[in-house]
Amino acid sequence: MSRIERRFQALKAEQRAALVTFVTAGDPNPEASLATLKGLPAAGADIIELGMPFTDPMADGTSIQKASQRALAAGQDMHKTLAMVKAFRQDDQDTPLVLMGYYNPIYCYGIDRFLEVAAEAGVDGLIVVDLPPEHDDELCLPAAKAGIHFIRLATPTTDAKRLPKVLENTSGFLYYVSSTGVTGAAAPTPAKVQAEVEAIRRSTDIPIAVGFGIRKPEQAAEIGRFADAVVVGSGLVDCIAQGETPEAGTQAVHQLTQALSSALKQARTPA
Repeated sequence: MSRIERRFQALKAEQRAALVTFVTAGDPNPEASLATLKGLPAAGADIIELGMPFTDPMADGTSIQKASQRALAAGQDMHKTLAMVKAFRQDDQDTPLVLMGYYNPIYCYGIDRFLEVAAEAGVDGLIVVDLPPEHDDELCLPAAKAGIHFIRLATPTTDAKRLPKVLENTSGFLYYVSSTGVTGAAAPTPAKVQAEVEAIRRSTDIPIAVGFGIRKPEQAAEIGRFADAVVVGSGLVDCIAQGETPEAGTQAVHQLTQALSSALKQARTPA
Protein backbone atom coordinates (compact mmCIF):
# COMPACT_ATOMS: atom_id res chain seq x y z
CA MET A 1 0.00 0.00 0.00
CA SER A 2 1.37 3.41 -1.00
CA ARG A 3 1.75 6.43 1.27
CA ILE A 4 -1.25 8.07 -0.41
CA GLU A 5 -3.43 5.00 0.08
CA ARG A 6 -2.37 4.63 3.71
CA ARG A 7 -3.10 8.27 4.41
CA PHE A 8 -6.61 8.16 2.95
CA GLN A 9 -7.32 4.91 4.78
CA ALA A 10 -6.26 6.46 8.09
CA LEU A 11 -8.32 9.62 7.51
CA LYS A 12 -11.37 7.58 6.57
CA ALA A 13 -11.09 5.87 9.94
CA GLU A 14 -10.89 9.31 11.56
CA GLN A 15 -13.93 10.42 9.54
CA ARG A 16 -12.34 13.58 8.22
CA ALA A 17 -11.13 14.98 4.95
CA ALA A 18 -7.46 15.32 4.08
CA LEU A 19 -5.86 18.74 3.92
CA VAL A 20 -3.82 18.97 0.72
CA THR A 21 -1.49 21.97 0.68
CA PHE A 22 0.21 23.41 -2.39
CA VAL A 23 3.41 25.46 -2.45
CA THR A 24 5.82 26.10 -5.30
CA ALA A 25 9.29 24.61 -5.02
CA GLY A 26 11.92 27.33 -4.62
CA ASP A 27 9.50 30.12 -3.69
CA PRO A 28 10.73 32.67 -2.65
CA ASN A 29 14.18 31.03 -2.52
CA PRO A 30 15.42 27.44 -2.11
CA GLU A 31 16.27 27.74 1.60
CA ALA A 32 12.98 29.30 2.70
CA SER A 33 11.01 26.97 0.44
CA LEU A 34 12.57 23.88 2.04
CA ALA A 35 11.80 25.27 5.51
CA THR A 36 8.19 25.82 4.46
CA LEU A 37 7.97 22.33 3.02
CA LYS A 38 9.48 20.60 6.03
CA GLY A 39 7.12 22.39 8.43
CA LEU A 40 3.89 21.59 6.62
CA PRO A 41 3.20 18.13 8.14
CA ALA A 42 3.57 19.40 11.72
CA ALA A 43 1.27 22.31 10.84
CA GLY A 44 -1.44 19.88 9.74
CA ALA A 45 -0.91 19.10 6.05
CA ASP A 46 -1.99 15.54 5.29
CA ILE A 47 -0.76 15.52 1.68
CA ILE A 48 1.61 17.99 0.04
CA GLU A 49 1.52 19.17 -3.55
CA LEU A 50 4.85 20.67 -4.55
CA GLY A 51 4.71 22.84 -7.63
CA MET A 52 7.35 22.41 -10.33
CA PRO A 53 8.11 25.99 -11.46
CA PHE A 54 7.42 26.69 -15.12
CA THR A 55 7.66 29.81 -17.28
CA ASP A 56 4.14 29.45 -18.72
CA PRO A 57 1.76 28.04 -16.08
CA MET A 58 -1.35 28.57 -18.19
CA ALA A 59 -3.87 26.94 -15.82
CA ASP A 60 -2.74 29.07 -12.89
CA GLY A 61 -3.93 32.43 -11.71
CA THR A 62 -1.78 35.40 -10.77
CA SER A 63 -0.69 34.10 -7.35
CA ILE A 64 0.83 30.84 -8.57
CA GLN A 65 2.18 32.42 -11.76
CA LYS A 66 4.12 34.89 -9.62
CA ALA A 67 5.29 32.07 -7.34
CA SER A 68 6.81 30.31 -10.36
CA GLN A 69 8.45 33.56 -11.44
CA ARG A 70 9.97 34.12 -7.98
CA ALA A 71 11.23 30.54 -7.83
CA LEU A 72 12.78 30.63 -11.30
CA ALA A 73 14.40 34.00 -10.59
CA ALA A 74 15.95 32.45 -7.47
CA GLY A 75 17.48 29.68 -9.59
CA GLN A 76 15.02 26.85 -9.04
CA ASP A 77 15.05 24.06 -11.62
CA MET A 78 13.96 20.42 -11.81
CA HIS A 79 17.24 19.18 -10.34
CA LYS A 80 16.73 21.36 -7.27
CA THR A 81 13.05 20.43 -6.98
CA LEU A 82 13.84 16.71 -6.90
CA ALA A 83 16.68 17.37 -4.46
CA MET A 84 14.19 19.24 -2.26
CA VAL A 85 11.95 16.17 -2.15
CA LYS A 86 14.94 14.05 -1.16
CA ALA A 87 15.82 16.50 1.62
CA PHE A 88 12.22 16.43 2.84
CA ARG A 89 12.30 12.63 2.99
CA GLN A 90 15.32 12.69 5.30
CA ASP A 91 12.97 13.78 8.10
CA ASP A 92 9.58 12.52 6.89
CA GLN A 93 8.86 9.08 5.47
CA ASP A 94 5.09 9.20 6.02
CA THR A 95 3.58 12.31 4.43
CA PRO A 96 2.52 11.79 0.80
CA LEU A 97 4.16 14.24 -1.58
CA VAL A 98 2.88 14.91 -5.09
CA LEU A 99 4.66 16.96 -7.75
CA MET A 100 2.29 19.22 -9.66
CA GLY A 101 2.86 21.20 -12.81
CA TYR A 102 3.30 20.99 -16.55
CA TYR A 103 4.77 18.47 -18.96
CA ASN A 104 7.46 20.66 -20.52
CA PRO A 105 9.94 20.63 -17.58
CA ILE A 106 9.56 16.85 -17.22
CA TYR A 107 10.01 16.28 -20.95
CA CYS A 108 13.11 18.49 -21.03
CA TYR A 109 14.60 16.69 -18.03
CA GLY A 110 14.03 13.33 -19.71
CA ILE A 111 11.04 11.14 -18.83
CA ASP A 112 12.87 7.95 -17.88
CA ARG A 113 15.47 9.85 -15.89
CA PHE A 114 12.80 11.98 -14.22
CA LEU A 115 10.79 8.97 -13.07
CA GLU A 116 13.87 7.19 -11.79
CA VAL A 117 15.10 10.17 -9.79
CA ALA A 118 11.60 11.08 -8.58
CA ALA A 119 10.90 7.56 -7.32
CA GLU A 120 14.28 7.42 -5.59
CA ALA A 121 13.72 10.84 -4.00
CA GLY A 122 10.35 9.78 -2.55
CA VAL A 123 7.75 11.31 -4.88
CA ASP A 124 4.38 9.59 -4.44
CA GLY A 125 2.36 11.07 -7.28
CA LEU A 126 2.24 13.39 -10.26
CA ILE A 127 -0.35 15.93 -11.38
CA VAL A 128 0.47 17.11 -14.88
CA VAL A 129 -2.29 19.46 -15.88
CA ASP A 130 -1.58 19.70 -19.62
CA LEU A 131 -1.16 16.00 -20.43
CA PRO A 132 -4.57 14.47 -21.30
CA PRO A 133 -5.47 10.76 -21.15
CA GLU A 134 -4.84 10.39 -24.87
CA HIS A 135 -1.11 10.66 -24.06
CA ASP A 136 -1.02 8.16 -21.17
CA ASP A 137 1.72 6.15 -22.91
CA GLU A 138 4.10 9.11 -22.56
CA LEU A 139 4.11 9.55 -18.78
CA CYS A 140 1.08 8.14 -16.96
CA LEU A 141 1.72 4.45 -17.63
CA PRO A 142 5.52 4.68 -17.18
CA ALA A 143 4.90 6.48 -13.87
CA ALA A 144 2.67 3.66 -12.69
CA LYS A 145 5.41 1.16 -13.52
CA ALA A 146 7.81 3.27 -11.45
CA GLY A 147 5.42 3.13 -8.48
CA ILE A 148 4.27 6.73 -8.82
CA HIS A 149 0.55 7.55 -8.84
CA PHE A 150 -0.75 9.60 -11.75
CA ILE A 151 -3.47 11.91 -10.47
CA ARG A 152 -5.90 13.22 -13.03
CA LEU A 153 -8.05 16.34 -12.95
CA ALA A 154 -11.80 16.46 -13.58
CA THR A 155 -13.74 19.69 -14.01
CA PRO A 156 -17.36 20.90 -14.13
CA THR A 157 -17.12 20.46 -17.91
CA THR A 158 -16.07 16.79 -17.68
CA ASP A 159 -19.28 15.14 -18.89
CA ALA A 160 -20.45 11.54 -18.48
CA LYS A 161 -18.93 10.59 -21.83
CA ARG A 162 -15.49 11.95 -20.96
CA LEU A 163 -15.31 10.87 -17.31
CA PRO A 164 -14.51 7.16 -17.91
CA LYS A 165 -11.49 8.15 -20.00
CA VAL A 166 -10.31 10.52 -17.27
CA LEU A 167 -10.67 7.82 -14.62
CA GLU A 168 -9.16 4.99 -16.66
CA ASN A 169 -5.56 5.20 -15.47
CA THR A 170 -5.99 7.62 -12.57
CA SER A 171 -4.68 6.45 -9.20
CA GLY A 172 -4.05 7.88 -5.74
CA PHE A 173 -6.93 10.33 -5.90
CA LEU A 174 -8.91 12.37 -8.40
CA TYR A 175 -8.45 16.14 -8.25
CA TYR A 176 -11.82 17.78 -8.89
CA VAL A 177 -11.38 21.35 -10.11
CA SER A 178 -14.49 22.87 -8.60
CA SER A 179 -14.71 25.98 -10.76
CA THR A 180 -13.92 26.83 -14.35
CA GLY A 181 -11.03 29.19 -14.95
CA VAL A 182 -7.59 29.42 -13.37
CA THR A 183 -6.32 28.69 -9.87
CA GLY A 184 -7.40 31.19 -7.24
CA ALA A 185 -10.72 31.80 -8.98
CA ALA A 186 -13.91 32.61 -7.07
CA ALA A 187 -14.90 30.10 -4.40
CA PRO A 188 -17.39 27.49 -5.59
CA THR A 189 -20.89 27.00 -4.19
CA PRO A 190 -20.62 24.02 -1.80
CA ALA A 191 -24.04 22.57 -2.68
CA LYS A 192 -23.20 22.58 -6.39
CA VAL A 193 -19.79 21.03 -5.81
CA GLN A 194 -21.28 18.36 -3.56
CA ALA A 195 -23.73 17.32 -6.26
CA GLU A 196 -20.92 17.11 -8.81
CA VAL A 197 -18.70 15.09 -6.48
CA GLU A 198 -21.53 12.67 -5.72
CA ALA A 199 -22.10 12.22 -9.46
CA ILE A 200 -18.44 11.32 -9.96
CA ARG A 201 -18.57 8.90 -7.00
CA ARG A 202 -21.12 6.84 -8.88
CA SER A 203 -18.35 6.02 -11.36
CA THR A 204 -15.36 5.42 -9.07
CA ASP A 205 -14.22 4.41 -5.59
CA ILE A 206 -11.08 6.54 -5.80
CA PRO A 207 -10.81 9.39 -3.22
CA ILE A 208 -11.90 12.77 -4.57
CA ALA A 209 -10.04 15.95 -3.65
CA VAL A 210 -11.65 19.32 -4.31
CA GLY A 211 -9.64 22.45 -5.09
CA PHE A 212 -9.63 25.87 -6.82
CA GLY A 213 -10.99 28.86 -4.92
CA ILE A 214 -10.65 27.48 -1.38
CA ARG A 215 -8.64 29.90 0.74
CA LYS A 216 -10.24 30.21 4.18
CA PRO A 217 -10.79 27.69 6.99
CA GLU A 218 -14.56 28.07 6.82
CA GLN A 219 -14.54 27.35 3.08
CA ALA A 220 -12.37 24.28 3.66
CA ALA A 221 -14.76 23.04 6.33
CA GLU A 222 -17.76 23.36 4.02
CA ILE A 223 -16.09 21.29 1.31
CA GLY A 224 -14.55 18.90 3.84
CA ARG A 225 -17.98 17.78 5.00
CA PHE A 226 -18.42 15.73 1.81
CA ALA A 227 -15.09 15.62 -0.08
CA ASP A 228 -12.31 13.14 0.70
CA ALA A 229 -9.76 15.94 0.56
CA VAL A 230 -9.59 19.72 0.29
CA VAL A 231 -6.81 21.41 -1.71
CA VAL A 232 -5.55 24.88 -0.80
CA GLY A 233 -2.90 26.53 -2.96
CA SER A 234 -3.25 30.21 -3.85
CA GLY A 235 -4.05 31.22 -0.27
CA LEU A 236 -0.83 29.64 0.97
CA VAL A 237 1.25 31.00 -1.89
CA ASP A 238 -0.08 34.49 -1.09
CA CYS A 239 1.30 34.11 2.45
CA ILE A 240 4.76 33.77 0.92
CA ALA A 241 4.25 36.74 -1.40
CA GLN A 242 3.03 38.96 1.42
CA GLY A 243 5.70 38.03 3.94
CA GLU A 244 8.01 40.92 4.86
CA THR A 245 10.82 38.38 4.96
CA PRO A 246 11.11 34.81 3.65
CA GLU A 247 10.98 33.60 7.25
CA ALA A 248 7.77 35.55 7.86
CA GLY A 249 6.24 34.00 4.76
CA THR A 250 7.08 30.51 5.98
CA GLN A 251 5.54 31.26 9.36
CA ALA A 252 2.37 32.62 7.75
CA VAL A 253 2.03 29.48 5.58
CA HIS A 254 2.26 27.26 8.64
CA GLN A 255 -0.22 29.38 10.60
CA LEU A 256 -2.81 29.22 7.82
CA THR A 257 -2.21 25.48 7.45
CA GLN A 258 -2.89 25.04 11.16
CA ALA A 259 -6.15 26.97 10.88
CA LEU A 260 -7.26 24.98 7.83
CA SER A 261 -6.38 21.68 9.50
CA SER A 262 -8.28 22.61 12.65
CA ALA A 263 -11.36 23.53 10.60
CA LEU A 264 -11.30 20.22 8.73
CA LYS A 265 -10.95 18.21 11.93
CA GLN A 266 -14.15 19.82 13.19
CA ALA A 267 -16.05 19.88 9.89
CA ARG A 268 -17.90 16.59 10.37
CA THR A 269 -18.45 16.96 14.10
CA PRO A 270 -22.20 17.14 14.91
CA ALA A 271 -23.29 20.53 16.16
